[in-house]
Amino acid sequence: MHAPVLVLKDSLKRESGNKVHYANIQASKAVADIIRTTLGPRSMLKMLLDAAGGIVVTNDGNAILRELDLAHPAAKSMIELSRTQDEEVGDGTTSVIVLAGEMLHVAEAFIDKNYHPTVICRAYNKALEDAVAVLDKIALNVDVKDRATMLGLVKSCIATKFTSQFGDLIADLAIDATTTVGVDVGQGMREVDIKKYVKVEKVPGGQLEDSKVLKGVMFNKDVVAPGKMRRKIVNPRIILLDCPLEYKKGENQTNAELLREEDWSVLLKMEEEYVENLCAQILKFKPDLVITEKGLSDLACHYLSKAGVSAIRRLRKTDNNRIAKACGAVIVNRPDELQESDVGTGAGLFEVRKIGDEFFAYIVDCKDPKACTVLLRGASKDLLNEVERNLQDAMSVARNIVKNPKLVPGGGATELTVSAILKQKSSSIEGIEKWPYEAAAIAFEAIPRTLAQNCGVNVIRTMTALQGKHANGENAWIGIDGNTGEIADMKERKIWDSYTVKAQAFKTAIEAACMLLRIDDIVSGIKKKQAPGAGAPSKPKVDEEGEADNEALIPE
Repeated sequence: MHAPVLVLKDSLKRESGNKVHYANIQASKAVADIIRTTLGPRSMLKMLLDAAGGIVVTNDGNAILRELDLAHPAAKSMIELSRTQDEEVGDGTTSVIVLAGEMLHVAEAFIDKNYHPTVICRAYNKALEDAVAVLDKIALNVDVKDRATMLGLVKSCIATKFTSQFGDLIADLAIDATTTVGVDVGQGMREVDIKKYVKVEKVPGGQLEDSKVLKGVMFNKDVVAPGKMRRKIVNPRIILLDCPLEYKKGENQTNAELLREEDWSVLLKMEEEYVENLCAQILKFKPDLVITEKGLSDLACHYLSKAGVSAIRRLRKTDNNRIAKACGAVIVNRPDELQESDVGTGAGLFEVRKIGDEFFAYIVDCKDPKACTVLLRGASKDLLNEVERNLQDAMSVARNIVKNPKLVPGGGATELTVSAILKQKSSSIEGIEKWPYEAAAIAFEAIPRTLAQNCGVNVIRTMTALQGKHANGENAWIGIDGNTGEIADMKERKIWDSYTVKAQAFKTAIEAACMLLRIDDIVSGIKKKQAPGAGAPSKPKVDEEGEADNEALIPE
């Protein structure tokens, strides 16, 4: 074994300060610049080539960064930011990167002046606390039951997305889906699990306007014996199983020695009786539809179809869970443990429909479904994928509001208010931390500035006018209309943001900037490839500053 080689990173030659800081800041700024143009309603789309040679067309920050393969460790940690934001709150993935990039950019001047990174981080953390306090002050409470308000909010959050051209459609789908799967957990709290209980089925063909939220679930399966089993059942009794309806094979190798010919038929008869017994236990409960996650033998299929029962086999576990939530059934592991309460009677209709060349089973018109399927139709797969990404964001926004019903102004107004109030506070801060604190206040202006750039208006004039209106921190709702580039009241234009998304974006961006600033060395623990036959080096080699070759810095 040969020891790892330590390489001192020297990406950018600078006379003063710590070179690693400059390399990290440059890498972070590069990531921010890639997706800067995708912020706002007039944003550009990116066309990405993925590893398999397919293309992805999107302006979703997280989707773009997910496809990037960057070598620099600081750039990788920036990409993680957008992933965190997406998993936590589902929106604001572009803003968080732009903000973190700007926070690091303004820190560069202080590293030039030999400020210690800890001092900068302390000032940034103080700025973060004050920024969240400002958010609390300007936030408005919203009535979750008022559909018009919810619709306006979700619409304004997805106005920056590609699907905004389809108007209310996506917002409607998102609100319907999230209200369907919401469960009261007591103490006025609602739990909305959109990952588990909302399935998006993309079926190419038809028009986007044909998309809808089903009052139940659908999945890409047909009944086991289409000729013999019913494909349409009104008010079906549904039994869900996760055990095979076929003869159990031996767990390990089994040898049976048969001495007489009749013994063979006895063995077969035992197998048949076992399967018949399984079916009899199920048929006792008079089901109309039996669904299992495992296999279902021809014999079992015969017994079930003879009794007029439709059957579906090899269903995904996640789909089975959704059906259970939708029709009120309980998934049973062994047929002999079945009870009347396990039978699902909440569904109004079971039907198998043919869309294009494929068959889809629908279990719809459920009484009180706690799971649903969103059926998306559209011209092409690329369009459907983008609509799905936008729908996921919209559902996340709706979920955030249900969990924490507070709004803040959109269009960069929140950031401008935070920036103005932090600038005022910076004058009262004593000591060396005053300057990085003020720089953090200025960094918040990156969001409205980027919005203005993407609208194509005169950035300097617009930003000056906005700063003038926000100078005393009173006009918290004046921002930039991303469609026209006009300075407007966000309340009138109904341009909102979710409080949860904004607070998460601020926290993630500033904490990440602090983390990257506190890195003072990048040490590679990757073993260098050795020429065959060469002896192992006696001790680790540490390249001196002058010798470090720039090509071998970052492992590809």
